[in-house]
Amino acid sequence: MTETKGDREPSFEDRLRVARTKQGLDKPAPTSASADMGGRSAMGIGLRVGVELVSAMIVGVGLGWFFDRWLHTTPFLLILGVLLGGGAGVANVWRLMGPKKPPA
Repeated sequence: MTETKGDREPSFEDRLRVARTKQGLDKPAPTSASADMGGRSAMGIGLRVGVELVSAMIVGVGLGWFFDRWLHTTPFLLILGVLLGGGAGVANVWRLMGPKKPPA
């Protein structure tokens, strides 16, 4: 008795893959464009980078201005706040765009 390709049962790996997909244990492979960015869209990343930079600058400038007015040290702490806020924004973006650590 000869077997043709159509008569053969699927292999264990094929059946396992189908069962895991039905149970939702295996996620479909991401597309190549979203795989490079960890599944995030370019627009989402761009908006987050902008928000990170602007919010860090606002906090740095706001704190520098507040402490300058409180301690009467104009404009020393404002300048320091601008520098620290800019550095914090760049550090946040660096962390966002850096290599991703694999889940533990």
